[in-house]
Amino acid sequence: MVENLSKELGAKLVQTHTSWVLLLEDVVYKIKKPVNFGFLDYSTLEKRKENCEREVLLNRRLCPWVYLGVIPISEREGSWILEDGSNPVEYAVKMRRVPEERLLKNMLQRVGEEEMRWLARHIGEFHLRAEKRDDFGRIEVMKFNTDENFIQTEKYIGITIEPEDYHFIRAKTEDFYKRFADLFNKRIKDGRIVDGHGDIRLEHVAFFDEGICVFDCIEFNERFRCGDMLNDMCFLSMELELEGVEDLSKIYEEEYRRVVADEEFDLFLPFFKCYRAYVRGKVNSFLLDDPHYGEKERAKELAKRLFRLSREYAKLLP
Repeated sequence: MVENLSKELGAKLVQTHTSWVLLLEDVVYKIKKPVNFGFLDYSTLEKRKENCEREVLLNRRLCPWVYLGVIPISEREGSWILEDGSNPVEYAVKMRRVPEERLLKNMLQRVGEEEMRWLARHIGEFHLRAEKRDDFGRIEVMKFNTDENFIQTEKYIGITIEPEDYHFIRAKTEDFYKRFADLFNKRIKDGRIVDGHGDIRLEHVAFFDEGICVFDCIEFNERFRCGDMLNDMCFLSMELELEGVEDLSKIYEEEYRRVVADEEFDLFLPFFKCYRAYVRGKVNSFLLDDPHYGEKERAKELAKRLFRLSREYAKLLP
């Protein structure tokens, strides 16, 4: 049915493992697939509608002019009709289309210090006003996340991550928890734990005439979105360094640090960047087991690079 709708609209259809995305010249419609992966549950129409509404609400915090709303899709005479509430069979997030040339991932050779400081202020000020979510700052929660990473990547030792790197990163992570447990509690008291974005990456940042848009935040699982504000911001730092533009990363980090006035910035930054690089290495390793994914060699090489980068950050931990 989605394929037929795409043809009728003259839209380009892009699929992810969770959504169908219809790309028109000026707008985008995102329809969630009826799937349940445990950490993500879109299995019923009601849940898909709720997640569409949550996606719009959360993303408008950092990108108000792109998220246009949630629209019903009705079925009439065997066809799907967009923005028709007479017989809803699906719902979609309606968005303004973000031009490819406006994405930070495509601007790395022409973006400058002014834009990076602007971006850092945008994210830092968002974090300072974001809802506090203290429970997600507990050391047990962070340790659950890192333990999960290490368990899920054991099968890739010798494939995408070297044995010595795996054990080194794991040991340094465990040692960090033991040595700085009190500081995790301090960061809760200092209001550093927030309902953030969860996926601040190069492909999710765009520069518009109206301002900066940081879009596509994680709406489906609070554990992936809520946490230390430094953990949220540094996903982008890590990706900038992975792309070899360390100068842009440093400008971004310096301005963010100035905005949020974080006393533990230098201590926690490499810890969280180590975590973010490891997560991305894990996700790319998972693609090796996906029978429908056709670029496995590319995913394998990228995972190797990310795990090596994670080790470099681990070396910086005291």
